Amino acid sequence: MDGPPVNDECSICQQNFHIPCQANCGHWFCGRCILQVWDFGHALRPCKCPLCRREITLLVPSEAHRPADGAEILQRIEHYNRQFGAQPSSLMQRMQDLPFLLKRLLRDIMDPHRALPFVVRARVYLAMILSAIYVLSPVDIIPEALLGIIGLLDDLIVVFMCFLYVAALYRTVLVSRHGGA
Repeated sequence: MDGPPVNDECSICQQNFHIPCQANCGHWFCGRCILQVWDFGHALRPCKCPLCRREITLLVPSEAHRPADGAEILQRIEHYNRQFGAQPSSLMQRMQDLPFLLKRLLRDIMDPHRALPFVVRARVYLAMILSAIYVLSPVDIIPEALLGIIGLLDDLIVVFMCFLYVAALYRTVLVSRHGGA
């Protein structure tokens, strides 16, 4: 979805969204409200989501809801994303961001009006194809024939690493798109 849920309101100001932004945890806030949370916190660290307390390392403003008076807020969101969006994150943070990033990536790939760079599309497809070939091939690091269900472990690890790679690749696209880089 390119905007907040219909008939929903910002959980910070309890009003209709003004420049809605989706955080990497999946929650929606007004751009001004979430920036105020950051302003009243530590300036050198990303703010935490007021709902789930996860670190917000990426804010994605809605493309459909951009009023003319919101240029300053959008610039501050770009600044926030430049400062925290490209930071290396822990494996746990990457795993938590995985559903958010993969849902957005799938929507971007399926939408003909969204333009993902050709190189990014090619790298995503290549990673998915190579992991599928490995999973379907009879050659395994841990053979299923000898170890049964435990032999599927290497296949699951390869698929999981592919998802992490694709999500990290898409994260760089989002940071460059909404971070002004």
